[in-house]
Amino acid sequence: MDLPYLNLTQQLVHKLGQAIMQGQYQVGKGLPSEADLCAQYNISRTATREAVKMLTAKGLISSRPRQGIKVLESKHWNFFDVDVLSWILNGQPNLYMLRHFLQLRLPIESEAAYLAAEYAEYDDLKDIEKALGRMKNATTGQDDSHEADIEFHQSILSASQNPFFIQLKSFISTALQVNLRFTNRMQAVTMEEYQAHVDIFNHIKNGDSEAAAKCALITQRETLAIVNEKIKRLEQEEKKSM
Repeated sequence: MDLPYLNLTQQLVHKLGQAIMQGQYQVGKGLPSEADLCAQYNISRTATREAVKMLTAKGLISSRPRQGIKVLESKHWNFFDVDVLSWILNGQPNLYMLRHFLQLRLPIESEAAYLAAEYAEYDDLKDIEKALGRMKNATTGQDDSHEADIEFHQSILSASQNPFFIQLKSFISTALQVNLRFTNRMQAVTMEEYQAHVDIFNHIKNGDSEAAAKCALITQRETLAIVNEKIKRLEQEEKKSM
């Protein structure tokens, strides 16, 4: 295994988690037994058993006597787990998974903007403004579009002062990275996109919570509409090929 910054148990968790996301182990099918995993990865039975427990806690597998280890359906996975999100990104995410991400972002991002307008402190506003500056530079290719966009949305979550929203920063970051995978978003931020984010920030800065939430919602719905259109075209192509 090649993750030296992790202990043996954590390395096995990552190896198996990534293998599941990449489709090497199918839903409903069995993984190798603990004894076989010990031999395959040359680690102790104790470390293997602990890895199986961790993957079970993340909702990826079930392990029962006489039934062995089986991969569970995605509806059981803990999508708010940072490891699971990372494995999805590096595995085989699809447009439907991306749509699920974006549908959840709708209420999260709009409410975060609403709360930021209510509770943002001076340093929070400076962080959002800094991210906006990066986005403006990205319009001319002077900064990374994707990183700037992530920083902007994460800053708003922090500005909400809600600890639950703040802990969703990794989730939002992963959603944006998955979005990049399918939209090939490598080009510079457009001025229209930049201005839409400026509007959100100005409403937050002015304490207009309703307007901030509305602008954030509009932005998210526009992104979701793009993905819905991609799914529609994909389904039409699949019907034609049948």
